[in-house]
Amino acid sequence: MCVAHVQHCSCGARSVSLQFRDNILSEQVVAELYCPSCSQKPVIDQNTMLSDNGWIIVYNMDIAKFAGSKSIEHPITPAVLFDEGYCTWNGIYPGDTIDSVAERAKITSLAKTDPREYVKRLTSWGVDRMERLAGEGWRKAREGAVEKTAL
Repeated sequence: MCVAHVQHCSCGARSVSLQFRDNILSEQVVAELYCPSCSQKPVIDQNTMLSDNGWIIVYNMDIAKFAGSKSIEHPITPAVLFDEGYCTWNGIYPGDTIDSVAERAKITSLAKTDPREYVKRLTSWGVDRMERLAGEGWRKAREGAVEKTAL
């Protein structure tokens, strides 16, 4: 089970939905969140922060290590927290869950008017979307692209 939590960035202009795999960690593991528009961004510290396409998550690593010590098998780093889903975007990027529903709705609307086009777009949508998001620089999309090309 994954628990989702909405968090606002430092400047307050944007919010994201974060998910927490297996409910091992809570929202307290996020010390700070910076969107691409936040003017007071810190210098990246690989020991406590993760940067993803202009967004920065600052993790409270003391909480992460304490709460995850019995459940997380890998050494607990910001990359493990994010990439393994212990504290990550709800979706591929902030706002993905909302955007993907809208994209699917456009495709679904073709089902009644042009069934062939509907099937064609629906079957290619996921792969095309991940390639586009990887090209835009989103970490989770790049990871998926790397796994796909390794097969």
